[in-house]
Amino acid sequence: MSKSTARIFTPAFKLSVLNRMAAGENVSALARELKLRRKLLYQWRDQLRGGGPAALRTVGRPRKTVLTGDETASAGPPATAPPGALAAAQARIAELERKIGQQQLDLDFFKRALRQVKASRRPNDGSGATASTHSSKR
Repeated sequence: MSKSTARIFTPAFKLSVLNRMAAGENVSALARELKLRRKLLYQWRDQLRGGGPAALRTVGRPRKTVLTGDETASAGPPATAPPGALAAAQARIAELERKIGQQQLDLDFFKRALRQVKASRRPNDGSGATASTHSSKR
């Protein structure tokens, strides 16, 4: 049984393939041409959408980078949301909580209605067959 070695693709190659996909080229034909799985091409596309071209780097241990004093000073604190965003988020949370409460009321109503319907049904005698009557012998 022969072992196959894993192929490693550069981010530039991945970008060129994704550009061909974005241009409307048939993904199945592209995968056959490059001898790749379609699933891999879609994974690359999702990585690009999720993290940009930097997300297309090869899998493995991240490279060591040396930070100079200028890069660390410009890093600064993370960006904060605009002041109106907090109020909008809180209003959205309150709206969703009201909706959940209304849904809970609806569920309780339907549970009670189901119990009443089950209680009002005629009890089942078990076998499900209709009772036979004596025939009139005329």
